[in-house]
Amino acid sequence: MTRPSLFRHELPDGRLRLQEGPIDLVIEAFGAAEEVQRAYAAATQCFEEVLPGLVAELPELRRPAGPTPFAFQGPVARRMALACRPHHAARVTPMAAVAGAVADHVLAAMTGAAGLARAYVNDGGDIALHLAPGERLACGLVAELRHPRLDGRAVIAAETPIRGIATSGRATLGEGGRSFSLGIADAVTVFARSAAEADVAATLVANAVDLPGHAAIWRRPACEIDPDSDLGRREVTVAVGALSAEEIAGALQRGLAEARSLRATGLLEAAVLFLRGQAEILGGQRLLAQLAASRRPQVSGSGSSPLATPRSSSRGLSAGPNAQSAVEGFPRRSAALATGEDVIVVRDRRALMPMGPGNKSRDDSGACTTGVGLPGRSVNSGNSRRQGENT
Repeated sequence: MTRPSLFRHELPDGRLRLQEGPIDLVIEAFGAAEEVQRAYAAATQCFEEVLPGLVAELPELRRPAGPTPFAFQGPVARRMALACRPHHAARVTPMAAVAGAVADHVLAAMTGAAGLARAYVNDGGDIALHLAPGERLACGLVAELRHPRLDGRAVIAAETPIRGIATSGRATLGEGGRSFSLGIADAVTVFARSAAEADVAATLVANAVDLPGHAAIWRRPACEIDPDSDLGRREVTVAVGALSAEEIAGALQRGLAEARSLRATGLLEAAVLFLRGQAEILGGQRLLAQLAASRRPQVSGSGSSPLATPRSSSRGLSAGPNAQSAVEGFPRRSAALATGEDVIVVRDRRALMPMGPGNKSRDDSGACTTGVGLPGRSVNSGNSRRQGENT
């Protein structure tokens, strides 16, 4: 690494962490040892240019995307603009896709330099995936960032078009996240063809999970919380009071309608929406084939969830022989991305810390909150980050 601000650390469990400024990546590659090292070297070299390139074009990146993309010079900026272009009517800025675009860019450098069975780049919860033919990867789902625990599981097979995952929700500053949200969703996880596309779509769907004008929802102008926010005086959600089961269901239906609209135009493949113990799943028939909707554990005062009853162990869960993807019950622990039998924390409010040499469980190793971004990131970006950082 050529600058003191760049941080590179190979974790004892084989993952690579790269960090500079607000960008914090957790990377893992699977394959022959020499190929993995080649991939990590490519990721490191690629990463050196990411933040300087974004800063150089930041003024334009903070402007709403139009139907004709601005002619950005940097490869990450171009990915951001491309992902946001279909959403220009929603006045999103390219910053809406920054974390996902960074993940996609670094993963592309890795797979271009090495032959890998599978790999992922996790940019604070926006995850770019590589799956060679016949491979698969499992992703744990979490509903609340402030109280991280696994609420479900999706298994992604190479045969699906899914290569990106992002989660967005109401995690405002001081409540476990680093972003603003226009909606009230606890979490919305989106599966899409790239991490950049998932990044944008997750925030738009999470923003749509809402009850406009409800007396129990408190909002403030974004600029009063963060003067650097590009949302200006747009009101963001700061607290949600008591809601009836019917109101929760109604808010989820609003988000589900947005998700259906995006899916109809190919801008997402599947989505899972959580609010106060209730959940809605789009894509369950085709991509989440093992959803056990008939077993719905009751959540006190907040309705029921269509997720399967949590199991006693996080290991060994897998899709059926004919299932391309699945959501299953998961122990209610910190959110995780599982690859094979291994579990890596993905969405957790704790800071990522290197795992101690005696700790074999990656469930508790930490892995940073759901998304990082640059100052001024639009709320229409994809995870739980400050607007100027997502969700």
